[in-house]
Amino acid sequence: MQKIEKTAIIDMRLDVLVSLEGDASRSQAAKWISDGLCQVNGKTITKAGYSVKVGDHVAFTIPDAVESTVEKENIPIDILYEDEDVAVVDKPCGMVVHPAAGNESGTLVNALLYAMDSLSGIGGVKRPGIVHRLDKDTSGLLMVAKNDMAHESLSRQLSERTMEKHYLAVVEGNMKEPEGEINKPIARSKKDRKKMAIDPEGRDAVTRWTLLENLRDSALLNVHILTGRTHQIRVHMQSIHRPLAGDSIYGLSKGGVRVPRLMLHAYTLDFTHPRTGERLHFVAEPPKEFQYALEKLRLKQG
Repeated sequence: MQKIEKTAIIDMRLDVLVSLEGDASRSQAAKWISDGLCQVNGKTITKAGYSVKVGDHVAFTIPDAVESTVEKENIPIDILYEDEDVAVVDKPCGMVVHPAAGNESGTLVNALLYAMDSLSGIGGVKRPGIVHRLDKDTSGLLMVAKNDMAHESLSRQLSERTMEKHYLAVVEGNMKEPEGEINKPIARSKKDRKKMAIDPEGRDAVTRWTLLENLRDSALLNVHILTGRTHQIRVHMQSIHRPLAGDSIYGLSKGGVRVPRLMLHAYTLDFTHPRTGERLHFVAEPPKEFQYALEKLRLKQG
């Protein structure tokens, strides 16, 4: 481990100072801060946006590098695009993105480590290259950073909302309006820590939806998320009494349309290439089980 001490000569955010003095990315600096490795005037600070004032004494520890313990696994994945900086994959329903308790293998990260020669290290040893996630039961487009430069750029596009992500979603019940916006903050549920919930003290979350088609006791929507909170679409749609069809966590406890899976698919993805500046656009058609379920609902409607 390496300990660095610095007296602030200008007012600035703590993560900015740590990244500059520690020769690290902002994301990595924020990780060190959240891990309790930084003190300001002798007090441990865990908030990356903490405001450091002129004359404050800042001390932080850079931990030793840890080798990844995640195993490479020869798991087939659909790579739609790949170059030296980024990749775009079409994640299947049922695949966990990165290893965690109870899911140490068979994840997208295990597959990526086998399929690619390099991945960004910013996500940590269990999340290399992972800039954003999709729930286990959500299928569709997911981008991967192959180096730290790309990771920083893609993360910045996410935070600045210049990246555009659209989903196809089937919700319970018909929609009366052609479009709408849900702007409600989301936080970890105080009643069930495994779930997320609408919370005035939560992080801002914005979801826009457009009605594509009313079906039998359900509706097909094009959903555009402007923020990327955990379970955002699922929580927001539940909050307007239109939970996603097939949602075992936030869906209807009784009744509802019968579908074989969570009816949520990351359909389109647009972002700016971190090296070339080219605007890239990707489309992934929903998998067959999604399409079959959709056709069944259309037939029932007719």
